[in-house]
Amino acid sequence: MRELTRVVGNDCAVEIDTNSYSVPWRLIGERVAVTIAPGEVRIRHGLHQVAVHKQSEGRRLRIVDAAHLDGVAGRNGAVRQEIAALLDPSPPPSLLRSLAEYEALVGGGF
Repeated sequence: MRELTRVVGNDCAVEIDTNSYSVPWRLIGERVAVTIAPGEVRIRHGLHQVAVHKQSEGRRLRIVDAAHLDGVAGRNGAVRQEIAALLDPSPPPSLLRSLAEYEALVGGGF
């Protein structure tokens, strides 16, 4: 068993043995205590346990609990969807009324 201290990065995670383990986003920049036991990674902030992950057997992997990102802007792809809508080259929707109706309303054409 190992005890470590880490600072939560801007990516809502702490790095342990080349792997990245998620932590609730509100702890970005905070110091946390990490306990590594066989097959398990436990992360505490003060007296509270804030995350438990299965220890990764691989290298350079990102282990994420989706609940840790709740409340983060763009978490469900909303930011990407807005950007895609701005970049979408599809034509705008057609007019709801014909131009002849507008001409009649203002008193004739140009």
